[in-house]
Amino acid sequence: MSDDPPTTTTTTTTTPPPDPTPFSLPLILTNQDTTFSPPSSTTTTTTSELTEQPERLTNTSYTTPETNNNNSNQDLSELEQLSLTELKHLVQEAITNKDFYFTPNPEEPTSELISNHEDVTIWGIPLLKDERSDVILIKFLRAREFKVNESFTMLKNTLRWRKAFSIDDLVNENLGDDLEKVVFMHGNDKEGHPVCYNVYGEFENKELYYKTFADEEKRTRFLKWRIQFLERSIRKLDFRPGGISTIFQVSDLKNSPGPGKRELRWATKQALQLLQDNYPEFVSKQVFINVPWWYLAFYSMMSPFMTQRTKSKFVFASPAKTAEVLFKYVSPEHVPIQYSGLSIVDNCDCNPEFTTDDPVAVVTVKPMTKQTVEIIVNEKCTLVWELRVVGWEVSYGAEYVPNNGDNYTINIQKPKKMAPTDEPVISHSYKINELGKLLLTIDNPTSKKKKLLYRFKVDPLPE
Repeated sequence: MSDDPPTTTTTTTTTPPPDPTPFSLPLILTNQDTTFSPPSSTTTTTTSELTEQPERLTNTSYTTPETNNNNSNQDLSELEQLSLTELKHLVQEAITNKDFYFTPNPEEPTSELISNHEDVTIWGIPLLKDERSDVILIKFLRAREFKVNESFTMLKNTLRWRKAFSIDDLVNENLGDDLEKVVFMHGNDKEGHPVCYNVYGEFENKELYYKTFADEEKRTRFLKWRIQFLERSIRKLDFRPGGISTIFQVSDLKNSPGPGKRELRWATKQALQLLQDNYPEFVSKQVFINVPWWYLAFYSMMSPFMTQRTKSKFVFASPAKTAEVLFKYVSPEHVPIQYSGLSIVDNCDCNPEFTTDDPVAVVTVKPMTKQTVEIIVNEKCTLVWELRVVGWEVSYGAEYVPNNGDNYTINIQKPKKMAPTDEPVISHSYKINELGKLLLTIDNPTSKKKKLLYRFKVDPLPE
């Protein structure tokens, strides 16, 4: 019995399309993906070729953590290094003179409350104690374009606000789990940043909306919860030089309350202002998905007033492009199922066969073609696989072909039409006693290309 792992190949069969109508002709001429070609011959692809590679991101002219994921002071220019040195000198003076020691009550004398040996910390990192402090100071410098005095003022104001807001106590406060589906962390992007999902459509639930925004007390509680969530997430980041100290943000605008929701608009505006003032340079990329037309129109009006550096962090995707854009930055095994990936979110009670450690292969199924994935099995085992086609509108079938030379196949799943409303992910397993190959077939009768996602694992049979 061979110990070689299963391998996969794909086969594509093209069905000639009908003659294009005059209405579809302009689309065909302007969109390369929708052009039709004569039937192609059978192609074979290895597993490594099946998984789409991350697209190379366009670099901006700024040396920022967003472009190289490195916050080391070694990446700074000579002038930027000088700014960091000057800022560290100002911070040291402030610590020595106790200018950073604040109390919730400004009338209380800090000299009676603060020990000479007490560290000044932010996000759990003591300032000027080790190299992690440099990474934090660089964030404040970047936020103020390396203007030392402005960066120092921002840092001082942030420390004062944190004391007034009792941030260190807020981190451990129990604020409930009502909003765990509104904002949650899940997986990492292709560069290793943790991904934060903001699902504004959850506020379509009138009961949740009222419970969160009905009066000032509830809105203040929401604000505290949002800051607590961010604080807890930041404290899990790696502030060592070269570590991942930024977060990849995804904002889902599907069914989100419109601009007429005054309470949400007020709370969001207040939260945004606090985050801008006190949490500098923590966003590696901000991706908006399921974006409605009115949001794009609003952004178009505001865009001329933004810096190029700010605009470089923003990405917008309409509902039709959401999966494609997400897969550009986040591998499908890290993308939650509700966003066209194969990853199950943490609050699911299920016991999945696969995790984010199991890579997903991505195959583009062209319009009006049939795509077959072959998984070659080289040992007796139980083969487990899962797959989905984003948006379905295809037929799916599975069969096993033994290598015994009898020229027969075992039908595991008869071709079945899959509608967009069907279960998003199909999971199967099959006990294999004869070596051979598993064939997974997707028939795409539509005029749109489709994304096929699949992965498999082998559980050897006991001896």
